[in-house]
Amino acid sequence: MKHADTADNQSLGLDIGTSRIVVARRNSDGGFQCQAQLNAFLSLPYSRLTENLLKQQDVFHEVVGQDIVVAGNDAQKFAEVFHVETRRPMLGGVLNPYEPHSLAVVRSIVGKLAGRATAHEQKAYFSVPGPSPECEATLAYHEASCRQILTELGYNAFPINEGLAIVFGEMESSNFTGIGISCGSGLCNVCLAVLSLPVVSFSVARAGDFIDERSAIATGGVATRIRVQKENTFVLNGFTSDRVRNALTVHYEEVVRNLVQALDTHFTASKRVPKLDNSIPLVLSGGTAMPKGFLELFQKTLRARELPVQISEIRVAPEPLNSTAKGALMAALCQ
Repeated sequence: MKHADTADNQSLGLDIGTSRIVVARRNSDGGFQCQAQLNAFLSLPYSRLTENLLKQQDVFHEVVGQDIVVAGNDAQKFAEVFHVETRRPMLGGVLNPYEPHSLAVVRSIVGKLAGRATAHEQKAYFSVPGPSPECEATLAYHEASCRQILTELGYNAFPINEGLAIVFGEMESSNFTGIGISCGSGLCNVCLAVLSLPVVSFSVARAGDFIDERSAIATGGVATRIRVQKENTFVLNGFTSDRVRNALTVHYEEVVRNLVQALDTHFTASKRVPKLDNSIPLVLSGGTAMPKGFLELFQKTLRARELPVQISEIRVAPEPLNSTAKGALMAALCQ
C-alpha cells in the first residue's frame, strides 16, 4: 500500500482516548512524532486573581461559565497538590454524559495538541470505539462531536475504529492483516482485519478503569494513585505481601479472562471470519497492556481457547501509548 505523495505528510492521527489524547505527525525524516495530554480536568471557582495567576504560571486552562477549567497534564499536577481526584470528560470510550464540561474539555485538549489546519483539505483521522452494548446509545453523538471539533479547526476529519488503527500502526509487514487489540482505560477494542479491511470489530467494557476502581474499592485506596502505580511500577508476577499489588493482579486476571472470552465468542459466532491460508499476528497496545507480565498472562489465557483463526505471534506494541495515534496517521497517509 503506497503512501500518498501530496500534502498528506501534514496529516494527523489522533487517539481520543478515555485517559489520554495523543496526536501523531510525520516529522521531517519520515518518522513519527507524538504528543499527549491527559484527558482529565479540574474545575475551580472563577476569580480574576486566580485566572491571572494561572496565566502567569502558563497553566493550561480556560474559563467556562462561572468555572475555570484546568485541563490536560496540568490537571493531574493540581490534583496531587490538593489531594483530589481529577474528573474525566470521557467515560467508557465516549464523551461522559454526566459531565457538563465534557465536550468543552475535549475540544480544548484537541485544539492544544492539533492546532489549526495549515493546509487545504488537511486530513485528521481520529479513533472511535468498536461496537459495544455499553456505548451503543452514545457512540454516534461522540463520533459526530469529535468530527465537529476537528472540522472547526479546519481539518477534513475521518473516524477510524481503534482496533483497526492498531492494525495500521503495527502490521505493515503482514500487509495490514491480523488482530489489533487496544487495551485502554475505558474499553478494550478489538479488530480482525484482512488486507487493511475490518472483518470483525467490537469492544468490551472491562479495561483499565475497571482494574483501578475495583482495586481501589478492595484496598480503600484512591483510583488515580492506583493507576499511577499500575502504569509505573506494577509487575504481574503473582501474589505478594502488598495488598494493592494483589488487588491489581486479581482484577488484571479478570480483565484478561473477559477479553479472551469475548474474542472466542465474537470470532466463533461471526460468519465473516475468513478461512486464511496463513496464521496471522496479534498485537496488544494501550496503557493497560504495559505492565510486565501482561503479555505472558494474555498468552497463557488465550492458549486455553481455540480460536477459528491461527495466531502466528502475540506481541505488545513497542510504544503502547502511541500505537493508536500512529495507526490513525498511517491510515490517513495510506488512504
